[in-house]
Amino acid sequence: MKTSKQIIGLPIISINDGKELGTVKSLVVNPDQGTVDFITIHHEDWQVSVKAIPFKKVIGVGDYALTVESEMNIIDLTEIPIANQLVTKNIKVIGARMMTKKGQLLGQVTELYVNDDNGSIVSLELSYNNEHVFLSSNQVLTFGKDILIVNEDADQYFMASVDEIHTGSQRNEEVEFTPELEGEEEDLSQTFLERQISLLEGKKVTEDIYSKNGDLLIKEGTVLTKDVIMAVHNDGPSGMVSLSMNVENE
Repeated sequence: MKTSKQIIGLPIISINDGKELGTVKSLVVNPDQGTVDFITIHHEDWQVSVKAIPFKKVIGVGDYALTVESEMNIIDLTEIPIANQLVTKNIKVIGARMMTKKGQLLGQVTELYVNDDNGSIVSLELSYNNEHVFLSSNQVLTFGKDILIVNEDADQYFMASVDEIHTGSQRNEEVEFTPELEGEEEDLSQTFLERQISLLEGKKVTEDIYSKNGDLLIKEGTVLTKDVIMAVHNDGPSGMVSLSMNVENE
């Protein structure tokens, strides 16, 4: 488990050739899943485009470096609209106010703890009554841009240290998540979808794609049609990210 401060700024190393690919610039949070889906890269030669690495392609996050298999794991966010949309949402978590679903303000988030094996947000540190306390991400209902909504009795689950939150306590599948609603982003969603379809249609899938419930959506080797892409889109954002990462590039 790593804090955002422990990850941001780390050199990114390709283990295939020992080459430094840049440094970690930021963490891109998926608010619907409560996960870090991408890490953006700082590199002096990439001032115009935004380069990133899908967190699932990260091999390890150590004290001195973050490792990936090769430079081929780097993507251009402008070429993957669903990833670009997550960047546009700009869910930073740190600095957001924490509020119960009935409107009680609890404090402000000062740090997040990430499972460095799968990118899930495990717990949050917040300033509460002039003290620093920790809360499991299981208590979070909504990751919003400015406000995190938590269960009404979340303050009863505050811990004095992050060690008190079990390392195996990850996002409970039974917790219902409320996607943040922002009119401007919804206006852009159709444009993102149309661009995503145009980029994916006709390409061959290189890996089985599963639904959020674990059912097979697309079999490896399938040539994508608009209907197939829409089926994945309707299942949720994580499926579209997975699909974008597992198609043959021309």
